Amino acid sequence: MFEFSTKAKQLAIGLTVVGAILWVVGFAMNGSSSHEADHGHDAHATEMQADAGHDAHAEEAHDAHAEAHGAEAHDAHAEHENDYPGEAHASMIESTYESDHADAHGAEAHDAHAEHVHHQRQNRPWSALYVAAIFFLGLGLGQLFFLAIQYIAQAGWSAGLLRVMEAQAFTIIIPLIVIALITFLGLGHVHHMFHWMVEGINIEGHENYDEIIAGKRGFLNPTFFIIRVLVYIGGWVWAARMLRKNSLLSDSGDGVEMWKRNRKVGAIFTVFYAVTSSTSAWDLIMSIDTHWFSTLFGWYTFAGMFVSSFAATILVTLYLKSKGLLEWVNDNHIHDLGKFMFAFSVFWTYLWFSQFVLIWYANIPEEVTYYMQRWDQYKVPFFTMLSLNFIFPVLAILSRPAKRVPGTLVMAALFVLVGHYMDHYVMIMPGTVGDQYGFGLVELGPILFFAGLFIYVMLSNLAKAPLLHKNHPMMVESKHFQQ
Repeated sequence: MFEFSTKAKQLAIGLTVVGAILWVVGFAMNGSSSHEADHGHDAHATEMQADAGHDAHAEEAHDAHAEAHGAEAHDAHAEHENDYPGEAHASMIESTYESDHADAHGAEAHDAHAEHVHHQRQNRPWSALYVAAIFFLGLGLGQLFFLAIQYIAQAGWSAGLLRVMEAQAFTIIIPLIVIALITFLGLGHVHHMFHWMVEGINIEGHENYDEIIAGKRGFLNPTFFIIRVLVYIGGWVWAARMLRKNSLLSDSGDGVEMWKRNRKVGAIFTVFYAVTSSTSAWDLIMSIDTHWFSTLFGWYTFAGMFVSSFAATILVTLYLKSKGLLEWVNDNHIHDLGKFMFAFSVFWTYLWFSQFVLIWYANIPEEVTYYMQRWDQYKVPFFTMLSLNFIFPVLAILSRPAKRVPGTLVMAALFVLVGHYMDHYVMIMPGTVGDQYGFGLVELGPILFFAGLFIYVMLSNLAKAPLLHKNHPMMVESKHFQQ
């Protein structure tokens, strides 16, 4: 029986509290810097107005001087030029109007750009929290899907690891709450992460009208969006609870009957997740870049979440093994977890390359703009993410013996986790903060916050029930698993 030690609780709570404080401090600092930037913009505008006033004053003095010295010549000339007396005046008025119009247009464009930058800076704390929430959601959601597959496939090798998967699946609850809160705040215009939520975006004639986004209003509208988010939360949490409930009932009841029930739950959830894994990726991530779309995006997001969840499972399993627990889990189980992590790292890379190279080669402006921004503004995180998610794991655990060395697996798992956090960072930040990105307190805080909650929820659920699924019909097969 696993015991959630006081030190582990203190660590989890400490990470959560420190993470929350760092995010709040970063939020305040970000708001202060935005205010200073706005003050600087106002000062710059005032300076421009002062310069314009000074220029007007100089021009007035110059005109007066020219009038005094050229009055006689002008009168003499006027005696011979009386056919079109208003032509010169009309030309002067037209020239002045064009100049004023150009200045007004330039000032308006400058103000619009300044407002856009201001919104990007305001978005940064929310975006950092959102990136971390999506990333940690994937750690639980990936294993929830894998847990369902174990029942559908009637897999025997994994029976000894089911309690770890169940506990990890329950970690989806906190990220889901935060994601729902952030998206609903977007609908209330508290932040501007989702451009399709801007007021008047679908109203023809409105200053914010966007024809492309208006064409997607049938799918991207507040009512339908809220319904879909609630359906995701309800369906995913229901599956996690039912799979856990039946598993615990099997310890004191008919293990075969509970296993059959979980097969039905797993079958229902797998079909449900086959649809919602893609639609949730469209809603929660792809809709940030509303003009862009990819038919591979749902698969791509799923693969990233799936491989990240295996990395987390490996770390938790090895941690429990180091405590002398899970004695029925042998090197063959660890090897299989390493194979899954390796295989889906390659699968993720295949999907990344398929999406990237087809869009890049086709060179269609509506599609390639998505990658142009990341290529120009996010080059370092873009290529670092790719290296961490493919090159490093392949080099670390390509061979069979490497998958059986705990230290090597831990290193590869950390590469995958850091790499896929950066993957979500590169997916979300360009569309919300543009070139106003960075990595500071406001980004570190949410990582620590969710890491603390992940540890607390995971370990507390592991401590609530025996780690051995006693009456599972395939437990004997799992204990003697060889390959």
